[in-house]
Amino acid sequence: MHFPRILQNENIKIYHKLGTWIMIGIMVLILLVFAMVSKFIINDESNVDWEMKTQAEITQIENRLNEGVAFKVEQDYLEQELAILSYRLSEDIPPVSSNSMWGFMADTTNLVGIATLFTIVIAASIVASEFSTGTIKLLLIRPVSRGKILLAKYLSMIGFAFMMLVLMFSASFIFGATFFGGFNTEALYLSYSNGSVQEQSVLSYIISLFGYSSIELIMISTLAFMISTVFRSSSLAIGFSLFLMFTGPQFVQLLSSYDWVKYILFANTNLMQYVNGTPAVEGMTMSFSIMMLIIYFVIFTILSWTIFKYRDVAV
Repeated sequence: MHFPRILQNENIKIYHKLGTWIMIGIMVLILLVFAMVSKFIINDESNVDWEMKTQAEITQIENRLNEGVAFKVEQDYLEQELAILSYRLSEDIPPVSSNSMWGFMADTTNLVGIATLFTIVIAASIVASEFSTGTIKLLLIRPVSRGKILLAKYLSMIGFAFMMLVLMFSASFIFGATFFGGFNTEALYLSYSNGSVQEQSVLSYIISLFGYSSIELIMISTLAFMISTVFRSSSLAIGFSLFLMFTGPQFVQLLSSYDWVKYILFANTNLMQYVNGTPAVEGMTMSFSIMMLIIYFVIFTILSWTIFKYRDVAV
């Protein structure tokens, strides 16, 4: 019966901080500036003579394939792109322009990393700050188990993460409609799946982009939460998590020729590689990546819970 009140208190701690609302304001401002730059500075002509451009891309890919590629992953990617482009021409389906509401919303998913950064800040401080200020002693004297206290903190952090994603989606929709207009429900997105080209509505594609992006956000935030809990240092949690967030994918790409790389966390966080491209390492599947993410999540959770439960806070 005490858990809902603890969860409420943890959310109050997050949203009563001025820094939290500054981060929210920065997120909205970035999206607004991005919309204005896309509208008034970047001149997108992707839909002007798109048939001719598509044919040129087809020719370029065919020449690249005829020359030969070093890695099978690259060959698979080029063959899939060739199939999509050929299907686009044969079915007369124009690409979604960046200077449209749907195009802008799709492009804003590239900014999810900013929401991840802000969530890392919350995750890194939500536990460590209790130790640094000494309020952890007041928190633990309540008739609630340590596990429930840690769970309340984690759920509050995850709630903030999803709030940022909903904010991004809503703001991108509003700014996209304001600056670009055109609620085209018939726009289609083409992808390659199960050996053939698939059609889907652009809206469902954008929702899937945000959905898949949330997986990486949750995993990195959980990592920061674990470091904050284990080492009681928000600066270490922020610095190490950001370092891995920016260098992890590059590390995986650099060593993608080695089979053992597929077991690294950052080889599996981007599930869009199975929808909109090719796996980072040959032979990887979405079910394998999901399994690896579950394993990492369980490890992070067990470490956080065990150390928080048995740590002597009197020291």
